[in-house]
Amino acid sequence: MASGAGVDISHLSADQRAALEQYTQVTAQDTKDAVPLLERSQWNVQIAIAKFFDGEGPDPVAEAVAAGNQVPQQQSRHENLQESLLASSTPYGRPRPRERPDPAPRIVPQPTTTRRTPFLLAIIFAPFNFGYRAVSAFFRTFVYMFAFLPPSLRPRALTTSMTTGFRGSKGRRMLMPPDAAARFRREFEEEYGTNALPFHEGGFAQALDLAKRDLKFLLIVLMSPEHDDTESFTRDTLLAPEVTNFINDPGNNIILWGGNVLDSEAYQVAAEYNCTKFPFSCLVCLTPKEGSTRMSIVKRLAGPLSPSTYLAEIQTAINKYAPDLAGVRAERTAQQVARNLRTEQDDAYERSLARDRERARQRKEAEAAAAETERRAQEEAEAAERREHQRQQWRRWRATTIKPEPDADANPKDVVRLALMMPVVGRIVRRFSVTTTVEELYAFVECYDMLTTNPELNGEDEKREDEDGQNDDDVDLPAEKPEGYIHEYGFRIASPMPRVVYEPDEKATLSERIGRSGNLIVEPNTDESDGESDPGDP
Repeated sequence: MASGAGVDISHLSADQRAALEQYTQVTAQDTKDAVPLLERSQWNVQIAIAKFFDGEGPDPVAEAVAAGNQVPQQQSRHENLQESLLASSTPYGRPRPRERPDPAPRIVPQPTTTRRTPFLLAIIFAPFNFGYRAVSAFFRTFVYMFAFLPPSLRPRALTTSMTTGFRGSKGRRMLMPPDAAARFRREFEEEYGTNALPFHEGGFAQALDLAKRDLKFLLIVLMSPEHDDTESFTRDTLLAPEVTNFINDPGNNIILWGGNVLDSEAYQVAAEYNCTKFPFSCLVCLTPKEGSTRMSIVKRLAGPLSPSTYLAEIQTAINKYAPDLAGVRAERTAQQVARNLRTEQDDAYERSLARDRERARQRKEAEAAAAETERRAQEEAEAAERREHQRQQWRRWRATTIKPEPDADANPKDVVRLALMMPVVGRIVRRFSVTTTVEELYAFVECYDMLTTNPELNGEDEKREDEDGQNDDDVDLPAEKPEGYIHEYGFRIASPMPRVVYEPDEKATLSERIGRSGNLIVEPNTDESDGESDPGDP
């Protein structure tokens, strides 16, 4: 049967295949391991599942019970009419197959539609309609006159007419299933007093679905107010303490639904469930052996019954099908546990995946931030290098534009003699023309090192070329003013006594601001960088 590669299940019957599929859906075990375990469990799914989760051990009692409860397989047979007659006439004929319970249909009441009477017929029957309404109004007035009498003294025919209306079921207004159930409970309490019966508060379809979902028994009670045995059955049997306690016991898993056959929903239930005699009770439950999703009628009780007989019939049916429901309940619990375990595993995987995604996102953001920081640092370095290059180019160009020092024999009135105390170089004395501006004095201090190392830059515009017509040294050549560059001086010039700071001005001359002579101090700006604060250091 079993091989190393798999299991041949072609020889299994339909029920055995269904049991194998049901078992593997719950346990997720391989077929080659599931088939031997099911065979050792007599193909009982509940015992096999218990062995799988709790561990397999010798349990001959459980296996004997499973073998006894196992439904015999119905083999297909072919016979003719003569063989059938002989088998039915002999006591040793073939046994009849086990009778299957009737299915319990799900009833959903449909709204009634009224058709308008043709106009011609309405005119013809108008006198009869008026007469019928007059008689009905007179009869209702007569009935309401006895409404003040106690129920014990009131005629039963009048009580029924007061409850259902003169026109019977046609005069009873159709309500939605929940409203019809509420009206039934209200009329039941008005007629029989306050009781402990737990009637379901919804419609029949809702009660049937609830019993199917929760694996409970649905007890249906149908009553007809016009039937003579209704009152005695209700007071003596249905409201008996032992019956009420049995229905209210949570261990019995009973859902009670009642209805008045004068209502549309209860009438349809009576018709579909073959109610031929009132009062009528019916027990419905899920039958796993007949189908995993089938609700069946397991017991019908019609007519007046004593409380002991009524209770014994219901209890017998419940004891017969309760183990099957317990097995399905255990199977659903195992499936729910498996689903919860898979859900927890999926949630843990999703959380782990989310953490990994978050870490990957943070890593990418950190890499992007580092790359952006590196890019900005590189741009700033390139910008600083470019600015420094422009600064040096500007100094070379500005050094060529500074006017030379006046001759010694020049008119004293055209000369301004200044003594400058520079941070690195020290004190220097230089003469300037009276037309020299303050900004040119700043340029002289800025380019002093270049003027001392390359005296030919001071006021000389000619170019020295070699035999090939090229410049000998790029440093000695006058540079061009960098395009778009605005130079900022990293120092300031001030007089010590009194202290006056002279800002670089391209219009004010030295004679106007300082005079014929003066002692000045070159001070570095404290808010500038160290590279621009030293005017004597290129």
